[in-house]
Amino acid sequence: MANTQCWEFMKCGHDKNASCPAFVQKAGRRCWLVAGTLCGGKVQGDNAQKIANCKLCDFYKKVKAAQI
Repeated sequence: MANTQCWEFMKCGHDKNASCPAFVQKAGRRCWLVAGTLCGGKVQGDNAQKIANCKLCDFYKKVKAAQI
């Protein structure tokens, strides 16, 4: 599961239509740094606006703990 991308882990399907900035920017391992990601089906703001929510995300927690 090493190098799992956020869209794979979340099974959101945004990699299928390239609608997510994290996919477009090839930032699926650090999606919390990308403005405008589509977390929870809603467009998120910039890092400062969304980081509190990101810290609650299972993907974020696993990447930070180097579990995936």
